[in-house]
Amino acid sequence: MKKILIVGATSAIATACARRWAEQSASFFLVGRTTEKLAQVADDLVVRGATVQTHMLDLNHYDQHAAMLDACYATMGQVDIALIAHGTLPDQKACEKNAQLAVQEFTSNGLSVIALLTDLANRMEAQKSGCIAVISSVAGDRGRPSNYLYGAAKGAVTEFCSGLRGRLFKAGVQLLTIKPGFVDTPMTQGLQLPKLLLATPDKVAQDIVRAMEKRRDTLYTPWFWRWIMLIIIHIPGTVFKRLSL
Repeated sequence: MKKILIVGATSAIATACARRWAEQSASFFLVGRTTEKLAQVADDLVVRGATVQTHMLDLNHYDQHAAMLDACYATMGQVDIALIAHGTLPDQKACEKNAQLAVQEFTSNGLSVIALLTDLANRMEAQKSGCIAVISSVAGDRGRPSNYLYGAAKGAVTEFCSGLRGRLFKAGVQLLTIKPGFVDTPMTQGLQLPKLLLATPDKVAQDIVRAMEKRRDTLYTPWFWRWIMLIIIHIPGTVFKRLSL
């Protein structure tokens, strides 16, 4: 039975991943900031054959990360899979006008992830096994005028994971950086996104589970985003700054 920690467990992608693992009778420790939503996800997984414990936490409270991880390890003994899936989608225009909001959103999407990974990595390194999967974003590959605050936070997470991966590899721990493109989730509702590029949470979850099984380092999902971003990062700066992206 796999022992799985999911942080940001009420997100659409995390829930879709959990449902796949629940089919294997996994044991879950779910972390989220809304009690009611956590309970709904937990009930759904139990029906599917899983055992579940929940823990309510706002991940921006760094001083509570260690207590959450203590509770997780006390409950499960070890962690075979840790999926880090929390975050927000900032309003770029609002962040441009409000420095406090910009810092808050950067904290939610970048610093809180880095803080959590720092503590979690030490425990997984001592354990000498397991997999950490971190949801970053294609937005972190190059800053665009339409969402550069979010992109900067995700870029920081991606680079942090790149260095951490090399450290954990030596201890037998896998670290997967997940870079989704446009995904049809409650977080993206109301955005004008190209339907041909829009993936379902279940499709992304399928790719994540497969990438973990294959012990991949980085996952672009759906697959075509690897090539889209390859083009975008190679557009000369003199041209790129004139584009409305």
